[in-house]
Amino acid sequence: MRGILITGTDTGVGKTVVGCGVAAAFMEQGKTVGVLKPAETGCAMRDGVLYPEDAMRLAAYARVTLPLEQICPYRFTAPVAPSVAAELAGMTIEPQRLLTVFDRMAKQCDFMIVEGAGGLLVPLVGRYTFADLARDLHLPLLVVVGSKLGALNHTLLTLYCAQALSLPVTGYILNHPSPVSDIAIRTNARTLARLTDVPSLGTLPFLSLSDNVEHDRALLADLFADAVDLAKVLGEDAKPTEKN
Repeated sequence: MRGILITGTDTGVGKTVVGCGVAAAFMEQGKTVGVLKPAETGCAMRDGVLYPEDAMRLAAYARVTLPLEQICPYRFTAPVAPSVAAELAGMTIEPQRLLTVFDRMAKQCDFMIVEGAGGLLVPLVGRYTFADLARDLHLPLLVVVGSKLGALNHTLLTLYCAQALSLPVTGYILNHPSPVSDIAIRTNARTLARLTDVPSLGTLPFLSLSDNVEHDRALLADLFADAVDLAKVLGEDAKPTEKN
């Protein structure tokens, strides 16, 4: 079984868009894709239940029709870190439950996409972070870099963290979370290439997904096939990050 855990250099950098694109591209290759959003915060109530918008969008692009509890086991109203949101809701996130849900879904598909929340060290419970979850799931990281001012520092910190924890990294994808460009955005790609040996797997333009999933799935599949090194996303060559 192959899979990745998608983490970001920050919140709002495009992890869900990247997850949807990877799912669409691999499905175009005939693979079955499973998705898991361990915890989503900032959920609104819909039809009497908390609706995890990012998780359900990811599921729609992967054509996953499993129950909500399997796609996103923990859902919270407060737009804060999962551990804090759980505490405010009087709940505790149980890592073993996440491992069980993952294992069950992984047996049914060719490739698993697990989407984190925010960055690598965002806590799920106590000091247990998404980095710990990646280790326990034995998944390499795909880092989504939000191309903006500060991206260099945020990216290098994320990669150094992965190195310190001996977490394998398939590479990073530079995503443009805004249609506005500036000098930082125009120079981030080449500067990052000089600062780290971790490979860039592609650069994405600003993307805004519509509610027409069938239409956008085809567009994303084509875009990712052209712009992203999908072979490396598979993680076959992912190794512990080397010192930058």
